[in-house]
Amino acid sequence: MRQINQAWLNGRVDDLAPLVHSEIVTVVPGFAAKIQGHERFLAGFRDFCGSATIEKFKEYDQQVDVAGDTAVITFRYDMVYVRSGERYRVNGRDLWVFEMRDAAWIAVWRAMLEMKEDPA
Repeated sequence: MRQINQAWLNGRVDDLAPLVHSEIVTVVPGFAAKIQGHERFLAGFRDFCGSATIEKFKEYDQQVDVAGDTAVITFRYDMVYVRSGERYRVNGRDLWVFEMRDAAWIAVWRAMLEMKEDPA
C-alpha cells in the first residue's frame, strides 16, 4: 500500500503497473459505478496526477487483515489539492483488496468510501 500511495503521490503512475492486477476493479464513491482493468485504473491516476497539484496528503487509521493469500487494507485520508486554479479539500476512506501472487502482494479491488470533497 505504501508503494502504491508513494508512486501516485510522486506522479510516478507507471510504477503502479506491476502492483495491480490486469483486471483490477475500482468502485467509485457511493458504489455508483465501477472501473475494471489495468489500463483504465492507470488512466484515472494519470488524469488526476496530470491535472492536479497535491498540497497535502495524510493517511491514518490504517487497518490490515490477512486471511491466507488475501489481504484487505483500509485507511482514512485527508488531502488538499489544486486543479484548474481551484483548491479542494477531500477526506474519505480507501479500501483495497490484495492477492498474494508469486511471493508479492498485488491489488485486485479498490473502493473509495465515505468521500467528501469541498472547496478549500
